[in-house]
Amino acid sequence: MSKLHMLSLLHFLKSNCLCVLNVHHINVELFFPDSMPPSNDMTSQAQPYASHGYPSMQPAYQQGPTHTAPSPSHNLYGQSSYQQYSQVRLQLEVTLGGLSGVPELEVEALRPVNLLQERNLLPPRPLEAPEPNVSPDLKKVNCSPQTFRCTLSSIPQTQTLLNKARLPLGLLLHPFRDLQQLPVITSNTIVRCRSCRTYINPFVTFLDQRRWKCNLCYRVNDVPDEFMYNPVTRSYGEPHKRPEVQNSTVEFIASSDYMLRPPQPAVYLFVLDVSHNAVEAGYLKYFLLLMIQHTTSEGLSQPQMLVVSDIDDVFIPSHDSLMVNLKESKEVLPLMKDLLTSLPAMFSQSRETHSALGPALQAAYKLMSPTGGRVTVFQTQLPTLGAGMLQSREDPNQRSSTKGVPHLGPATDFYKKLALDCSGQQIGVDLFLLSSQYADLASLACISKYSAGSIFYYPSFHYIHNLSQLEKFQKDLERYLTRKIGFEAVMRIRCTKGLSIHTFHGNFFVRSTDLLSLANVNPDSAFAVQMSIDDSLADSSLACFQAALLYTSSKGKRRIRVHTLCLPVVSQLSDVYAGADVQAITCLLANMAIDRSISSNLSDARDALVNAVVDLVTAYKSNMSNLQQSGLVLPAAMRLFPLYILALLKQKALRTGTSTRLDERVFAMCEFKTQPLQQLMRMVHPDLYRLDSMSDQGALHLNDTVVPQPHLLHLSAEKLSRDGAFLLDCGNVFYLWIGKCCSEMFIQDVLGCPNYASIPPNMSHIPELETSLSERVRAFLDWLQDNRAFSSTIHVVKDDASAKATFFQHLVEDRSESASSYYEFLQHIQQQITK
Repeated sequence: MSKLHMLSLLHFLKSNCLCVLNVHHINVELFFPDSMPPSNDMTSQAQPYASHGYPSMQPAYQQGPTHTAPSPSHNLYGQSSYQQYSQVRLQLEVTLGGLSGVPELEVEALRPVNLLQERNLLPPRPLEAPEPNVSPDLKKVNCSPQTFRCTLSSIPQTQTLLNKARLPLGLLLHPFRDLQQLPVITSNTIVRCRSCRTYINPFVTFLDQRRWKCNLCYRVNDVPDEFMYNPVTRSYGEPHKRPEVQNSTVEFIASSDYMLRPPQPAVYLFVLDVSHNAVEAGYLKYFLLLMIQHTTSEGLSQPQMLVVSDIDDVFIPSHDSLMVNLKESKEVLPLMKDLLTSLPAMFSQSRETHSALGPALQAAYKLMSPTGGRVTVFQTQLPTLGAGMLQSREDPNQRSSTKGVPHLGPATDFYKKLALDCSGQQIGVDLFLLSSQYADLASLACISKYSAGSIFYYPSFHYIHNLSQLEKFQKDLERYLTRKIGFEAVMRIRCTKGLSIHTFHGNFFVRSTDLLSLANVNPDSAFAVQMSIDDSLADSSLACFQAALLYTSSKGKRRIRVHTLCLPVVSQLSDVYAGADVQAITCLLANMAIDRSISSNLSDARDALVNAVVDLVTAYKSNMSNLQQSGLVLPAAMRLFPLYILALLKQKALRTGTSTRLDERVFAMCEFKTQPLQQLMRMVHPDLYRLDSMSDQGALHLNDTVVPQPHLLHLSAEKLSRDGAFLLDCGNVFYLWIGKCCSEMFIQDVLGCPNYASIPPNMSHIPELETSLSERVRAFLDWLQDNRAFSSTIHVVKDDASAKATFFQHLVEDRSESASSYYEFLQHIQQQITK
């Protein structure tokens, strides 16, 4: 691990059969400026003011209520021409318009689609997020939908209008994702609204060279002297051209004002299950190999093993510090390498079948409390000893109970309470569960959920008998050990006055109404937010949302990453429907359904999803009276909504039937609550492509590589043919289905097999062959993989009964378990409407 810089000695909990390896890092800092109250010197209400437009400033920067104010003062930097600027009131309604004023945008989004008659609903390429109808200048600087996305790209003026549309209002946020181009700003003064503490952004209004108006609360603020200098153009007097006002995503290097104490060291600690079950599964060898790859040195130092035999009153087995600065101590790297090399042999003969995970976590908490950091837990079985011990709750006969699936919630509050303690000390806990038997993930997941950690699950993991799981574990662990990390983080979400947040989804601890505590933050985690409209937005043409993530980098620097999203406010129901983001709506409803399945039962959650479709179709039919009323009609923007809901009902998290193990169901629920939208949508509704007939039409040319772009196919068996090869992209796994009559040229050039019969069972890789067809297929697969944070394994599936079942279960329109076919589902919706 390239970022590891410190190491402590090894402890063991003897009865626990878990070894605890602590890896120490460099300094970090602590403080949470977003949680601070506003300054005492702020005024409650600004004086009336006027809009003073800069000749070089785009009209889109003007926003919010306008009044009258005196002329601006003389420019201190000699730019007296500011006094000659005419005072104009720019009409945002003219600049932005509503969707109703742009017929060409309405034509496709509002085109009525009769779902019972039109089957070819999928676009030829993956669905893009709807583009907010704002001015071209605002479009250039608006936040990327991969980072910040709203379920409605046109915000209703009132809650009444929102209720009439029967669509949810919410945000999907991927705040710490890897970015290739991120403006990093170093400034002595970070400009924020004195009232609501919003960070200055592209959507504020500059009234003149000395005043700017907040786009969230409309407070008028002074422009600091330092902000008059533009470090990019190296000129004075153009604050509206500063990088903070030209980019919707920026990162500030925080000053000492954002710290309460000196930087603290960051610690990585690993809690390793070394029981007999763990040894048999064989994960330890591969974990240690990866660790050794990231800690390179030579030496023969012998690590010391310290034993804690008391699991009822866990204590740290040394009065001296167990942490050593890796950067300052030359002997630590050889020690660490030798330790990692010798660990498997230490426990190769273990016959201990019990596990005391709870006491191990208590020890980790005591060790980490002074510093904070990250705990990584590897567990292979149900904890059966000490605090937090659990008993099996899974009954296969109750998996499809009519009253709902039981035991989706935790059996004990031990892990939640410990997680909250960890969060308070800035300790995040990540869980790798590699279990072939029931391990009560519903209980264990709490340790990560409330400490802002991550959860990885590998059912039936075995290093020999399940090579695909081993490959995925290796890829996930490689990514995990090398990805960025932010320590001691908090995130606050602010929104335009009149809007409010009422529910968060994800892994975190809610510190206040709009503040999330994230002991650790990583680039692969996402969050969802449900919102409501408390006051009318009729006086606003724009609604804005801002997420500010304060964190400490792995190099001990305090940073603030800020994302700002701007959307138009509309008064017409047609505009709300035209701006609906069907994928964001689906993902937000999935989060809500997960909560309902736990707080109520699975049946209620499934009914709520079906009712969401019924309500939308009914509302659209009754309120859009100028449309044809026969059939099952939706606007084109929402034409995929019933299909996505049907796909949700067939997911492991929400489906019925006896085939879904409890831990697998719970893990699927965890994925819905934490993964980015693009990853979730591939899991909900996989992408299906035909590969044997790919052409160069529409291909991408990237770094001298031709990347084919085959069209998307509906998830139906009627789209498959036995003379073809089809790729199913399910997000975390690729399935390559080879028909019995597939071209031998494709099989030879891509799979390296002479014919169909010679394709081996359980083939899980595509060989690198020096053929043009192999290069094209691998280029397409690599391109798909490069556009996601999580690793995806591949399975080659032959056209036979046993293998085909695995492939066909993902064909949403055909799969019958837990839900009907797509056409039968539409008929069910129509029957519900006519009742």
